[in-house]
Amino acid sequence: MTANSTAAGHDDHAPLISSRFVTILTAAVVGLAALTATISLAGRWYGENLALAGHTTSTEPTDILIGQDHLRFPSNFIRFEQQRVTGRAERVDLYLTWPGLQGYSDETRALFNDVNQPAALLFLDISQSTMSRDMSGRIEPIYQHLFSGKILPGPAGLVRHEMKQNSGYGEEVFFTTNREGDTPYAVRCMMPATPALSTSADCQRDIHIGRDLVVLYRFSSQLLPQWQAIDTAITTFLNKRLIP
Repeated sequence: MTANSTAAGHDDHAPLISSRFVTILTAAVVGLAALTATISLAGRWYGENLALAGHTTSTEPTDILIGQDHLRFPSNFIRFEQQRVTGRAERVDLYLTWPGLQGYSDETRALFNDVNQPAALLFLDISQSTMSRDMSGRIEPIYQHLFSGKILPGPAGLVRHEMKQNSGYGEEVFFTTNREGDTPYAVRCMMPATPALSTSADCQRDIHIGRDLVVLYRFSSQLLPQWQAIDTAITTFLNKRLIP
């Protein structure tokens, strides 16, 4: 038998797949499986956090100290993640469902994520007051001098005031009304051309609460007929969350 035939016979009986190749292949399969699992978990985590989009369902209380005032809110009422920290702050931003005045939760998730329901949410910005008068108190000394004189009836007993062209308020309008035993009501709005173009921030009003806080709250113009209920509900809601 020649050397060549011996080598050929040896090659004929050699395994088609070497043990080294099997080891490498097995390691590759295991690595690929691990990578797939990691991607799956990461994708799930990212998807869940993307769905939350900065929201939280946590109801853990957060204590906020602004100026001389101490407020306590469940975390899911606080709009921005960086503000959900107990301690002193310059401001805190809230969002609530209307009319339920609830924070973000599994049950209310659709209301917070659907831009086609602008009347479902109220937005509140709370900070230390820098003015001695709130919006109601500014009607007589400031706003009435900027009204154009054109007055139209508004919803639910409100009166609509157009602004002078040089007032600096652009296309905004004011709605006011007198309230028995209370200061006049005032709110400024950028009225949409059609109800379909309404947003959750068409109208805004500021009020004073606590020792030294101003609350700027925003809502859809679709909710103007409910102005009185909204104003009362927000005042009551915040007063309950002031810590003596």
